[in-house]
Amino acid sequence: MIISRTPFRISFFGGGTDYPEWYLREGGAVLSTTFDKYFYINCRSLPPFFEHKYRIAYSKIENTKEIKDIEHPAIQAVLRRYNFNTGIELSCVSDLPARSGLGSSSALIVGLINALNALDGRVSSKNFLTNEAIGIEQNILKETVGSQDQTACAHGGFNKISFLNDGGITVSPIILKQDRKAELNDHLMLFFTGFSRFASDVAKSQVANIKRNKEELIRMLQMVDEAIAILNSDQDIRDFGKLLDYSWQTKRTLSDQITNSEVDKLYQNALKAGAIGGKLLGAGGGGFLLLFVQPENQQAVKRALKHLVHVPFTFETSGSQIIYFN
Repeated sequence: MIISRTPFRISFFGGGTDYPEWYLREGGAVLSTTFDKYFYINCRSLPPFFEHKYRIAYSKIENTKEIKDIEHPAIQAVLRRYNFNTGIELSCVSDLPARSGLGSSSALIVGLINALNALDGRVSSKNFLTNEAIGIEQNILKETVGSQDQTACAHGGFNKISFLNDGGITVSPIILKQDRKAELNDHLMLFFTGFSRFASDVAKSQVANIKRNKEELIRMLQMVDEAIAILNSDQDIRDFGKLLDYSWQTKRTLSDQITNSEVDKLYQNALKAGAIGGKLLGAGGGGFLLLFVQPENQQAVKRALKHLVHVPFTFETSGSQIIYFN
């Protein structure tokens, strides 16, 4: 039996510049971190005593004899990719809901690749997991997705991820004093809006507008280094929150599907209660709302958003791991 554990990610700045339609021409970068909420894949070889050959458990249970009959598109794609013809039982468990802007689809694929390779006796490097997951999502599933989620989930940590014109990806850890990193973590709050959406549907509208939004995307790319400069200096940490607000105001102009009246109302209520900035995570349209709030104002923000689920979190550095191997 193998269990893989893959973290979810929070993207602060640069989102939208990680689409290959953009970065293969202009280059891109994001500032992101993984945190202590995870996607778990439990898998084992299935003995040949059953009518089915594949047993897949997620929000539903599938028992099939052929890979092609598996309904879950990502799981089918990964099993096909590795020609996994021996019987297998998979169980997928997540700390947080799917389609919520935290990179859950990529976490599933990265974790599944990691687990299947371990089941076959192979160790997967972080770069291998990144490249394989990107290839499956973009080239096999034909999803309109960027390249940051797979990279962040595989590598883990607080990083600047750069996307190069030649298709290369570099992951540069952000070096911070421990108290500065803790200060940032203490100013962040995460709320679930209750709205779920398919990120690729929202992303299609963004990609379609890339040429029209060139000036905005260049500005969002510049904010990555501006945010790092704030963290690496003695500058007031609240400036990070103000930049986050500016980034959100810029991002919401990229497509009319990124936000809606309900999300805008939630964000304005948070600002009135003391939040300095924030953003919807992921492509937009729903999911999790990240807020930058001074500790003394966090109770007021909780009251203002009392009908939402607040999810406390801390940064993590492990990336996708095999946590059980027997």
